[in-house]
Amino acid sequence: MYQKPSGAFIAASWIALAAGMAGFIIGLWRAEMLLNEKGYYFTILMYGLFSAVSVQKCVRDRLEGIPVTDIYYGISWFSTILSISLLAVGLWNATMLASEKGFYAFAFLLSIFGAIAVQKNTRDSEDAKK
Repeated sequence: MYQKPSGAFIAASWIALAAGMAGFIIGLWRAEMLLNEKGYYFTILMYGLFSAVSVQKCVRDRLEGIPVTDIYYGISWFSTILSISLLAVGLWNATMLASEKGFYAFAFLLSIFGAIAVQKNTRDSEDAKK
């Protein structure tokens, strides 16, 4: 049996997700880089968010005894690590200030954390209703 998360934690999770995504996307919008570079970083953000939520769901399903195939579990972890690695490689090779690189890295990580927390809260809220 799961306890419903507090309103404060739900709000903090949504704020973390929104702040991370908004910061990352606004940074891309205002950046002086080619459109294909902006598309690369945006795609990495979306891929990272999806893969992190997938990992959270797989881990939670396994804890609750819901069957998850090893291949899907492995792909979820691989995708999360790959998205972080692709962002790191892209930023390492980018011709931007170190402060900009740090901004994108931390906005990305904040978004990932927010997505995981929002997914957890959603699942906990649904389980608390049962």
